[in-house]
Amino acid sequence: MLERLNIVPFVSVDNMMKLVLATGVERFLTDLAAYIEEDFRRWELFDKTPRIASHSSDGVIELMPTSDGVTYGFKYVNGHPKNTRSGRQTVTAFGVLADVGNGYPMLLTEMTILTALRTAAMSAVAAKYLAPKGARTMAMIGNGAQSEFQAIAFKAILGIDKLRLYDIDPSATARCQKNLAGLGFEVEVCTSSQQAVEGAEIVTTVTADKQYATILTDNMVGPGIHINAIGGDCPGKTEL
Repeated sequence: MLERLNIVPFVSVDNMMKLVLATGVERFLTDLAAYIEEDFRRWELFDKTPRIASHSSDGVIELMPTSDGVTYGFKYVNGHPKNTRSGRQTVTAFGVLADVGNGYPMLLTEMTILTALRTAAMSAVAAKYLAPKGARTMAMIGNGAQSEFQAIAFKAILGIDKLRLYDIDPSATARCQKNLAGLGFEVEVCTSSQQAVEGAEIVTTVTADKQYATILTDNMVGPGIHINAIGGDCPGKTEL
């Protein structure tokens, strides 16, 4: 048993970054989106176990398990918005993949970067079917690191090339604009959520604070707009 465990592949943060960069972020997102769609087509094969969440005043720690009957996997992930104050990441994650037939682990991997990529790819897959056809303009309210992955995924999969950015922290917007420079986007920096959604065909909310806060109200959203609300992802948070 110990000999078997010694050869379980481990993908470190450094190795994951090298893999993503060698593949190319847009290519990685496009391929990942294809795998997500493939799994939705065999949805009935999967255990649909709700995430197991441990909430505190500081954040949340979650376990996300599933199986398709052949392999079993889980992800450990946290969400601690206050971490940014001490120079830590809001989200970190790792995961395990195992063989259902014998229960042996097959893979142990960091999943922090994968969580960011998977979230963006899933958003783009949903928008592929739900957003207005030919949409080019997306508002992004909340301009942390995930917003950059969202922008790249929507460009790669839907052709979005116009972004309207707003964050309550102007430095986050400035950083997002800088990091997306040279990637083929026309970027407009906005001073309010209301301004950001004007003319947008897709509205993405990427907020992190664990508090009840209204980001969008009904008078801000017109008919046919696709809302990609990924910030209000657990009890104690809301956006709409």
